[in-house]
Amino acid sequence: MNNIPQITRNENDFMKSIINFVKKFKVINALKKSNCYKEKGTSVHDIFCYLLQLVYTGKSMYMNYQTKSDDPKFGKDTVYRFLNSMYINWQTFLLRLSGSVIKTHLLNLTSEERLNAIIVDDSFYGRTRSKKVELLSNVFDHASKGVKYKRGFRMLTAGWTDGNTFVPLSFNLQSCEKEKNRFCEMKDGLNKNSIAYKRRKQAISKSPDVMIEILKTIVKVGIPAKHVLFDSWFSYPATIIKIFKLKLHTVGRLKNTPKIKYIFDGERKTLSQIYNLRKKRPGRSKYLLSVMAQIYDINDDKLDVRLVFVRDRNNKKKWIGFICTDLSLTEEQIIALYGKRWSIEVFFKICKSYLNLGKEFQCLSYDSMIAHTTIVMTRYIMLAVENRNTKDERTMGELFFLIHGELQDVNFSETLKVILDILKEVLQNLLFLTAKQIDSFIDKFIIKLPKHFAEKFKNKKVA
Repeated sequence: MNNIPQITRNENDFMKSIINFVKKFKVINALKKSNCYKEKGTSVHDIFCYLLQLVYTGKSMYMNYQTKSDDPKFGKDTVYRFLNSMYINWQTFLLRLSGSVIKTHLLNLTSEERLNAIIVDDSFYGRTRSKKVELLSNVFDHASKGVKYKRGFRMLTAGWTDGNTFVPLSFNLQSCEKEKNRFCEMKDGLNKNSIAYKRRKQAISKSPDVMIEILKTIVKVGIPAKHVLFDSWFSYPATIIKIFKLKLHTVGRLKNTPKIKYIFDGERKTLSQIYNLRKKRPGRSKYLLSVMAQIYDINDDKLDVRLVFVRDRNNKKKWIGFICTDLSLTEEQIIALYGKRWSIEVFFKICKSYLNLGKEFQCLSYDSMIAHTTIVMTRYIMLAVENRNTKDERTMGELFFLIHGELQDVNFSETLKVILDILKEVLQNLLFLTAKQIDSFIDKFIIKLPKHFAEKFKNKKVA
C-alpha cells in the first residue's frame, strides 16, 4: 500500500504540468479560435486536460470510469461527443498552438544564424482490424518488412525543427485517392463549405497536392523557417518548383529513376548519367560530387538547383543524391541540414510507442481520428517543451540566457574534450604519469587522428 501515495503524487505532478502548459501557451484560446466551444455543462478546458493526461495514468478511459480512480466530472459520452464533433478545425488549432510555442518560447533559445527547417514526411496509421471506419483504405506501409499494403491511413505530417526540438505543425490522415481501394466512403449529406467536408476531400487528394496546401497555411501563419526537408517520396521537380514559388527552399533526397531527368550541360540527363559524367572527389570527403543543374515541369518552368552526391553508409559501392534550391548553402551545410530530418522519425516512434497514437480510441468517424491525433501531437509538444527546458540551461532565467550559448547541433570539440579529460584523469590515477607526459601523449594522439579531425585543433587546443 506504500506505492499508492507515490502514484497519486506522480499523477498530480502530471496534471500540474499539463495545467501550466495550457495556461502558458493559451491552449483554450487556440481551441476557441478553432471553433471549439462547450454546448452545455462541462467546459472544454476540463475535457481537453483530461484527454491530455489520460496516457500518463497507465489506464484506458474505460478503466478510469470503472475504477473511478481519477473521478471524472463528466460521462464518457461527453468525451465521445467532443471527439466526434464535425465543427472543430483541429488543424488550425495545432498550427496555432505550435506557432505559439515556437515564437514565444523556442525562438528565444535559438540564434538567428541557425538554419531552422520544416520537415515533411508520412507514416502508417494502422486500423488493420477495422472494417467500417470512415474512409478506411489499403495504403502502403514502407516501414513494414512483411505485408506492404495494410488497412489504415497515411499520416502526412509537417513539423518545425531547430536541430534540437521538433514541433508538429500540421497533418492529414490520407486515404487512397482511388475509390476501388477504399473500404468505406465519407458520410453523406455533409455541407461542402464545412470543415468536415473539406478535410475529407483533402484525405482523398494526392499527397504532393496536400503537402503544398499544408505549406501554404504554414507560410501564411509566419512560421520562422526557409527550408523544407523531405525524403525521396516527394522529390519531384514539379513539387519542388511549387515549393519555391511559396518562397521556400527545398533540401531533399532524390530518387534514382530514369523517369526523372535534369537539364545538365544543356542536355536532359538522369541522375545516374550526371553522376557518371563527372570525376569524383578523392579521399574521405564528406561528399563525392557536387554539380549545378536545372529542373523543369510540364509548363517548362525551370529552376537552378545544386545536386550533391554522397557515399551510401550501408553500401560503400553505392551513392545517394540530394537536391537543394538554396544555392547560397555549401555542400557541408546541405548534408548537415538534411540530417535534421531524422527528428520526425523519432516523433513518429514516440507517438506510436508511448503516446497511444491510433490505439486509445477505436472510433469509426474520420473526425474522431483527426481529433485524437491532434491530442497525441499536443502531448508530444508538451513533452518536447519540458525536454528542452530540462536540457537548455538558458530556460532557467535571464542570467543563464546571457552567459550560456545555445544548444549545438553537433559539437565535436566539446565532446572530444570531455573524453580527453577523462583519459587524462585515468592516466594520472592508474599509470601515475606526470602532467608533461600526459600532454605529450595527448599531442601524439591528436596527430594520429584523421586530417579532417586533427585540423579542428590547429587553432584551438582542446585538451
